[in-house]
Amino acid sequence: MAQQHQTNTASRLFPTYKRWDLTFKEAKGSYITDSNGKTYIDLMAGIGVVNLGHSHPAVTAAVEKQLYSGWHASNFFQYPSQEKTAALLTENSCGDLVFFANSGAEANEAAIKLVRKHTGRKKIISFVQSFHGRTLGSMAATGQESIQQGFGPMLEEFVYVPYNDVSALEKAIDEETAAVILEPLQGEGGVIPGHEEFLQKAEQLAEQYGALLVADEVQTGLGRTGAFFAHEHAGIKPDIITTAKALGNGFPTGAMIGKAKLEASFGPGSHGSTFGGNPLAMAAAEAVLTVLLEENLSKKTAETGKAFLGVLQKSLQPLEQVTEVRGRGLMIGIETKCPAAEKVLELQSKGVLVIAAGPSVIRLLPPLTTEWDTLMDGAKAIQEVLQ
Repeated sequence: MAQQHQTNTASRLFPTYKRWDLTFKEAKGSYITDSNGKTYIDLMAGIGVVNLGHSHPAVTAAVEKQLYSGWHASNFFQYPSQEKTAALLTENSCGDLVFFANSGAEANEAAIKLVRKHTGRKKIISFVQSFHGRTLGSMAATGQESIQQGFGPMLEEFVYVPYNDVSALEKAIDEETAAVILEPLQGEGGVIPGHEEFLQKAEQLAEQYGALLVADEVQTGLGRTGAFFAHEHAGIKPDIITTAKALGNGFPTGAMIGKAKLEASFGPGSHGSTFGGNPLAMAAAEAVLTVLLEENLSKKTAETGKAFLGVLQKSLQPLEQVTEVRGRGLMIGIETKCPAAEKVLELQSKGVLVIAAGPSVIRLLPPLTTEWDTLMDGAKAIQEVLQ
């Protein structure tokens, strides 16, 4: 007889998420409808995932076609769709080779393994308030004690220095450093853009000390900031780029992109993933990248994001509750003097979905395809809530 366990709720899910009182029903474009029939403007895109908008016809068609051809055979087989997707990623980045995973955390986990194996060193420099994932390796790379708390000793030899602090980085890096891992624009840490001189110095110091530079583009990549990858704004060329979130437009997939010099360090048996790069994920990713490139969404996002940021700064920064409005492209943070979580819920009552980044920052990550009038409706609601 199965053992009976008492529980305080009807749910059989671990309570790992602070869920809203909203039940998802369906989504289309830049809108989500709940089970009560209320429709919301989506200014969060599944936390920077649905860059092309919900239910994009090209992505849906590609996945649907693959559904009837086969879902899985294993990575012992050669998948032409992996080669096509890898080509799109490398032809539009400074990388040469791709490893496919299922998520951003997995892509970062692969990067951590690769830098240690390639350099023969263990020390990795990360940054305060960074976020790289919740697996043991990517959690150790994350510079937030609240995320690490309660899980015992972290993977050894991670060093955290203040973000955008060139002097601190210069003091931390040495001949024992395997890599510097950074977000070109910190997301979970509060939507903090990396200064150009800081990112360039990180690249220069890594090269000087024989370390690798890893750009975590899980949230910032694939058009989000107005470039294919956000590090391009600073003109740097990381040794490794990780990406996920928007890569499948909602279908779980991720990738680690690396330079050719790293090939020998990631040979047969060195790493693997049962589902990484499976045909369904590759169908989604290839369609996403094709639309992103053919429609030149990075450039359009740069233009739309600059205008949208200007509107928000003009309407919100004079308000007593607002400290700063910052960001790049369609990745925008509104720092407030009040708890961001409260304002997130108030905006839901007005039919607008946003998320927080830390205790005091309202984060906006709308689909890159969002119409201007929809963005303006969202901006109006945000102004009303913060007034």
